[in-house]
Amino acid sequence: MNELEFLAGLRAMPLHPGARGLVDDCAVIEFGSETLILTHDMMAEGTHFEPKASMADVAWKLVAMNLSDLASKGAEPVGALVGVSLGRDDAGFLSGLREALSVYNVPLLGGDTIAATGPSTFGITAVGRATHKPVPSRKGSKAGDALYVTGIVGRAMLGFEGHPQHLDAFNRPQPRLGEGRSLAPLASAMMDISDGLLLDGWRMASASAVTFRLNPETIPVADTARMDECLRWGDDYELLFTADPNRDLPVPATRIGTVEPEANAPIFLGGTALTEPGSLGYRHG
Repeated sequence: MNELEFLAGLRAMPLHPGARGLVDDCAVIEFGSETLILTHDMMAEGTHFEPKASMADVAWKLVAMNLSDLASKGAEPVGALVGVSLGRDDAGFLSGLREALSVYNVPLLGGDTIAATGPSTFGITAVGRATHKPVPSRKGSKAGDALYVTGIVGRAMLGFEGHPQHLDAFNRPQPRLGEGRSLAPLASAMMDISDGLLLDGWRMASASAVTFRLNPETIPVADTARMDECLRWGDDYELLFTADPNRDLPVPATRIGTVEPEANAPIFLGGTALTEPGSLGYRHG
């Protein structure tokens, strides 16, 4: 089964209302006076990192990619549970894990360890609390909104290729937690960019039943000569969001397009309709 088929099977199971139909980045659960935000991401050797990768960097990135999901909900981290496949520079992994959790003030809640003979696999469940209600989701964009992105896309791709000034973008991304909390009150929809701006934009537009029209001249990319690759590669962990264009933004972000009524494609790049999501970014399976 590919990723879409497996997700379809999961959606046929009994779901908690907080699961948001398994079409969002996090679960959102009302718990007493608080709203808890939960997310889980994994990394596997050979898929998300190379065998020669620094395990300290792997641990950092594992924390960061989970916190990026919390950022897209405007959440404040509460803690994390970690799952570790032992055997490959465990001390290095612990060092990177300690550093990332300390930098972002995320206490460890627990987790599990296993010994495995195959490729190393790691996972984190991050728990946060909402700082604004309603909690932003992928759904909510409406015609007339503007489309924005934080930061620059494509830096992770260049870092993966070894460009010195972009190495940290791939190895040690910085989740936009502060930006997410500031944007939560005004974003009509928001998600982080993990699988490529075009694919994640396609997902957000589809969830909202609207069309995003991107202006390629305004999209901030790390290498203008390779714009197409920058828009599809992913791993940037920037925030993609829509908001009223008449509102002043509390954080630096670039307007990259507009939201229009639903047309014959969820997303247009200039005048080109992008109708096939399989070619827009990274998917498993």
